[in-house]
Amino acid sequence: MSNKKFFEPPINWSDYEDIALALYEKFGDEFGESKIYRIRFTDLLDWILALDNFEGTREGSTEGHLEMIQSGWVYEWRDNQ
Repeated sequence: MSNKKFFEPPINWSDYEDIALALYEKFGDEFGESKIYRIRFTDLLDWILALDNFEGTREGSTEGHLEMIQSGWVYEWRDNQ
């Protein structure tokens, strides 16, 4: 069995679904729908910037990006229930 890590292409602000999936994989069911929608954008921004293959910058984020990512995270959570 190989210990090689699969290459994950870099993601940026417009990759809403990829970011949402990464957040769901990181936090699992710790955050349900209502809890996801109550996350402060400052916290969400920090978590996104900390993702391993995320290439965006703090300055490149917008409220619209964060809203789309938040919604995508809820859909990802729903799909896994």
